[in-house]
Amino acid sequence: MELLDAHLVPAVDGVAFGLLLFVVAAGLSLAFGTAGVLNLSHGTLYAIGAYTGAELSDGTWGGLALGLAAGTAAACVAGAGLSAATAPLARRGHLAQALLTFGLALIGGDLLIQLFGADELPVRVPEALDSSVTLLGHRYPAYRLCFIVMAVLLAAFGTWVLTRTRMGAAVRAAADDPQMLAATGHSPRAVHTGVLAAAGALAGAAGVLGAPIIGPGPGTSENVLMLSLVVVVLGGLRSLWATFFAAVAVGEVQTLGVSVAPELAPYLLFAAMAAVLVLRSRFAEPAGAGAAHGPEGSGPDPVARLRRRLAAGLRRRPLPAWTGRLPGGPARRQAAPLLVLLGVLIALPALLDSYSISLAGSALALGLLAVSVTILTGYAGLPTLGQTAPFAVGAYATANLADAGWAAGPVQVVLSALAAAVFSAVVGPAVIRARGTTVLMITLAIGELTGAVVNQLKSVTGGADGLVGFPATQALWGGEGMLEERELYTYALVVAVVAVALTLLVLRSPAGKLLTGTRGAEARMRASGHPVGRYLLVAHICAGALAGVGGSLMVTVQQYLSPADVGFEIAAFALLAVVIGGTTSVIGALLGAGLIVATRDWVAGSWPGHGPLLLGVLFVATVYVLPRGLAGLRGGGPGGGSGPASGTPGTPGSEDRPPSAPTTTPAGKVSP
Repeated sequence: MELLDAHLVPAVDGVAFGLLLFVVAAGLSLAFGTAGVLNLSHGTLYAIGAYTGAELSDGTWGGLALGLAAGTAAACVAGAGLSAATAPLARRGHLAQALLTFGLALIGGDLLIQLFGADELPVRVPEALDSSVTLLGHRYPAYRLCFIVMAVLLAAFGTWVLTRTRMGAAVRAAADDPQMLAATGHSPRAVHTGVLAAAGALAGAAGVLGAPIIGPGPGTSENVLMLSLVVVVLGGLRSLWATFFAAVAVGEVQTLGVSVAPELAPYLLFAAMAAVLVLRSRFAEPAGAGAAHGPEGSGPDPVARLRRRLAAGLRRRPLPAWTGRLPGGPARRQAAPLLVLLGVLIALPALLDSYSISLAGSALALGLLAVSVTILTGYAGLPTLGQTAPFAVGAYATANLADAGWAAGPVQVVLSALAAAVFSAVVGPAVIRARGTTVLMITLAIGELTGAVVNQLKSVTGGADGLVGFPATQALWGGEGMLEERELYTYALVVAVVAVALTLLVLRSPAGKLLTGTRGAEARMRASGHPVGRYLLVAHICAGALAGVGGSLMVTVQQYLSPADVGFEIAAFALLAVVIGGTTSVIGALLGAGLIVATRDWVAGSWPGHGPLLLGVLFVATVYVLPRGLAGLRGGGPGGGSGPASGTPGTPGSEDRPPSAPTTTPAGKVSP
């Protein structure tokens, strides 16, 4: 009883916070589970309601009602607009949706700051609720108790609508069988718009009512989005009540967990999210694996029997003949753009000022991170939002090596790459089993867990303050530390050229074709006796090592390191760079990284304070205008261009198989 008495207030706070997350997550679950939209701007919809409610709050019941109506309506309209924005991406998969909605979130966040200011707004509630009541001998805010009651009623009402009304039946039918819904005379498109509008309304209402709990301010939308994603993953998409209990659990971890086990609380949420996703992918058959089995009752499948024989008796597994038709092309044609790009990079120090040269060095570091994402997304078919994790490992390894007296650049690069490779080997088994959106969520969880470690492990990372003041890197053993922008850029260019050259050699080798074959036709690769899981794990480790090299370069060029340099936003930028260039184009990834850095740090310099807006426009324009990236405009192959398989993962013919890859008939037989 003493323990309960000591933690009663945090426990009730956890219920209130969890129910707030439930209202937000219910809308996110509707958007994703029913409308099929991976909405990374959902936190911005919450912020729209929160800012509107805070602006209209005046401490009266009328002000609260007006703010609730206006905030809900504004977010509802934004949700309906989101439906129109995502409609052209219906056949391009969740990766394109994620990038588009993240860009819209950047634009919306900038506009909200311009309208309401960058400071957190105060929220005034009616006097009757702006008091405290006695709860088991403790004083507790009346508003939060009122909010708990409203959230429970909302959960009950939402469950009744979805399960007991014709509207709910139409929503369920739109998710399960839109063709049948259309046959009954209902428009799936209208239902889709209505669902996203309702999801926006829920987020807006949560923003207005939750503003006294999570006030509107910088970082609010991202925090709400991340926690809502955790709730949706833990609760699943099938039951509103499962989402309800998951939200309460998350709320308790965020409040009661901080008071009971503050050292563990930052890790629990995303660790639980990753564990649930990994367990679900373990119980699901790997993508494409089922194609090696015949129809039920048809007896042993000869293809599966051949696979077992190959796996047991063959030492050298032949490369499937169809992989020779994967994106490639004459080496001379692919080498030309590489040489042109190299010439431009070599000439930059003579053309740019010192600040621009330092930006070019940062672009090279981000470019290596983007190339590592290209390996996983474009070649292995594992779209990732967590590649900043090995990037952070490499960055902090270099900073700590320099601080310990290991200032030689080659030593820092090799050891940072090794540390990142070991990290990727440890987390790789949790990633390679999953496919599609699940990979995005698992890697996101890994990235956020890494961010939590960065903020907590202050002795190694400096925590939120970051690291600065460590010795400058030496280009070679025994040399002087590099301080001038031009010599730092030259060092970064040499390291990047070596790393990219090694990457291209591997990707153009038989090993690279095996990896692309794994992405294109996993069933046939498995049937041929190839250890697909081993190929993917090796690719994950190599991509992690390359990201570690990028992190090492970033520290060397910047001479400081902060958590923002390895956060979720950088992961999204790296993925955007890949989409800008074409998902199988190494050159495209480098160009995309350069464009992002130029937009964020150079172009935005002439319009101070609007960097997020410009980046958001870049996100949106890329998704709409360059569905296959810059490399798709020239129709080359991996490394130098982008063939038909280089579109955004999720487009027909790009994520599931290359143009000439096999397909699987309903009977489970492989046909060319």
